Amino acid sequence: MVTAKGRDRDNNMSVRAVVFDIGNVLVEWRPEEFLDRYIGEARRRAFLETVPIMHVNDEIDAGRDFDEALESLLATYPDWTDALTAWRDRIIESIAPPLDHSVRLLRALRRADVPVLALSNFGAKMFAVAQREYPFLEEFDQTYVSAHLELIKPDPAIYAHLEAQSGFAPAELLFADDRQENIETAAARGWNVHHFDRPQTLADRLVSEGLLTEEAAQ
Repeated sequence: MVTAKGRDRDNNMSVRAVVFDIGNVLVEWRPEEFLDRYIGEARRRAFLETVPIMHVNDEIDAGRDFDEALESLLATYPDWTDALTAWRDRIIESIAPPLDHSVRLLRALRRADVPVLALSNFGAKMFAVAQREYPFLEEFDQTYVSAHLELIKPDPAIYAHLEAQSGFAPAELLFADDRQENIETAAARGWNVHHFDRPQTLADRLVSEGLLTEEAAQ
């Protein structure tokens, strides 16, 4: 069990650990812009209307094998080989750039002995690639990836799994995520939540919770 070292917490269930989503919180994820570079905006729009790539991506996040899923789509939609090949071979390019201020907050929390956890919808293969590309993704005290668990946000079961495995009570967690439905499920379980829009508002929240000083949150 991870504990908040050096922190004298009272019985009011103050926040003791921060849970980060990854996509669009620590690193941008812009698949539409990625596709535009390879097939153009008009063809991208038609591709997303014709091929269920985003649905399949959700299945991959829930544990489906990435290579099998893409090969199945390539066989079913041969007219979209260009888009699907780009997705299969270069999708890591859509996971960029890192949000530098958010990464600094992650590291500032670690220096302040505040446990940091990750809770992210991510395919297993792509998460391994992303960790190689962005070493800060290996700096969490605990990491909960949907594909590893075969559970996906906003299913309450993935939040319950984190609670059981981390040892933190819901009221001791502060969760930052950019998607409203993920925030709502966490809040319904008693988590403290922050609907992420940009790093500065998260910095302000961490200061207001007493987890970081203003200087450390810069």
